Amino acid sequence: MSILAWTYIIVGLTFALYIGIAFFSRVSSTSGFYVAGQGVSPLANGMATAADWMSAASFISMAGLISFMGYTGAIYLMGWTGGYVLLALLLAPYLRKYGKYTVPEFVGDRYYSQAARLVAVFCAIFISFTYIAGQMRGVGIVFSRFLEVDVNTGVIAGMALVLLYATLGGMRGITYTQVAQYSVLIVAYLIPAVAISWKMTGNPIPQLGFGSKITEGPNAGMYLLQAIDAIHRDLGLPEYTAAFVAGKKGMIDVLAITMALMVGTAGLPHVLIRFYTVPSPRAARWSAVWALVFIGLLYTTAPAVATFARVNMIQTLHGASYADAPEWFTSWEKTGLIRFVDKDGDGIINYSGDESRNELVIDRDIIVLANPEIARLPAWVVALVAAGGLAAALSTAAGLLLVISSSISHDVVKSMLRPDMSERQELLLARWTAGVAVLVAGYFGINPPGFVAQVVAFAFGLAAASFFPILVLGVFSARTTKQGAIAGMLSGILFTAGYIIYFRFFNRGAGESEWLFGISPEGIGTVGMLLNFAVTTVVSWLTPRPPAQVQALVAEIRLPH
Repeated sequence: MSILAWTYIIVGLTFALYIGIAFFSRVSSTSGFYVAGQGVSPLANGMATAADWMSAASFISMAGLISFMGYTGAIYLMGWTGGYVLLALLLAPYLRKYGKYTVPEFVGDRYYSQAARLVAVFCAIFISFTYIAGQMRGVGIVFSRFLEVDVNTGVIAGMALVLLYATLGGMRGITYTQVAQYSVLIVAYLIPAVAISWKMTGNPIPQLGFGSKITEGPNAGMYLLQAIDAIHRDLGLPEYTAAFVAGKKGMIDVLAITMALMVGTAGLPHVLIRFYTVPSPRAARWSAVWALVFIGLLYTTAPAVATFARVNMIQTLHGASYADAPEWFTSWEKTGLIRFVDKDGDGIINYSGDESRNELVIDRDIIVLANPEIARLPAWVVALVAAGGLAAALSTAAGLLLVISSSISHDVVKSMLRPDMSERQELLLARWTAGVAVLVAGYFGINPPGFVAQVVAFAFGLAAASFFPILVLGVFSARTTKQGAIAGMLSGILFTAGYIIYFRFFNRGAGESEWLFGISPEGIGTVGMLLNFAVTTVVSWLTPRPPAQVQALVAEIRLPH
């Protein structure tokens, strides 16, 4: 069967599974809609958290970024996994012990202020819309290639599916759908990685094949990383394994991006809300442990996938005649995500580090999806990867929609504007809010401000600059006041958002020499976080202490339970 036929079968079966789970998990209470009735086991929640976490950026875009960035692409591995350690140690058990439905609800109660809660709602919605734009874009990319529709149509199809199971089952439906989606995405990621590792190095374990010798082709007998370094030198590109050299990110920027991703992980509202779904603080800790195990399976495989794809892609295309280009190239060329620009008119594809001579334009987000085709794996494997990419994007999009929905319906309307609203009315409002949110998300998916992982990195920077300091101080500092929290959140997110918007929309061509301290927009969240900590601390010491009951609450949530 063809790739298209296999894709319709496998994607159709997985979609039927997701919708079936959502239907049988549908809820009729706000507790079920927001936090799944707080009855999810740590193992299931860990798997759901991993799926919620491993978005289109992890599945589709991360290996693509490493493939093009080489060594410095490790910022995504270190930042996104290290953040879970912070989450497990500093936040997850304490927020679960507090027992509220949402992060803004915690902020409002801890900082004894509806104004603080409103600022937190604004931050949660802004971060979630930034993040969800990357997910919808990922959905569009997968659909555009494997279902042979344009990217925009793919985004619209993804919107419809997410809206169906997110609004029907709420957090309960999303949780068990995400368990299924994790199973699909990890199998889809590992099968081609194992097959390609075996084919290229004779070692079926990708993490070991990454450091093994190539067994076939023009570089047979060379270690894989030595081969890719030699290929890069021949093409005039910085060595793949080199760090902090010309053409790669500087040390300060690498440090800033890694830190922003790490603390952003611990401040993302759609991840934090997952720890409200388990029965106890101890279960929240174990959820974080299980999530790290499940995430590690993919994250330790990604560098190998990136390198295998890089070597195969260059060897397949560089120096080849465009008229005889491989089938995978002509298939992806239809999507507009890869194209040949014949600058010298000889019909030969030239891939070069010199932009004046380079004739191959590649969207980084296609690397993982195209990898099985480049390696000539069976059609069913290619289709499985498509299903995995959709599972990764849709699982995170659903979690983000719930954050947006709960922030508006529960934290604004129910808590501030209509406290007399019935549970049935609140549930209906939450579903309508999710519907509007998915339309906005679809617009940003069709008009994204960057690569999938790049857009997601912006969301992490915003979370690092707004939520992380306030949550950590809210748990560990009884002296932090509402005035400090409000000032800190606003200063952090406005500075970070302003910096990102300026350099992404008004001064796109700016480089390291124009960035503050040489820090790119992806890493500026670190500076925003430090600004937030400083402003919150200073303002808190200049304002009266929190009420005695709030100080007692801070002490109580840290007691063992």
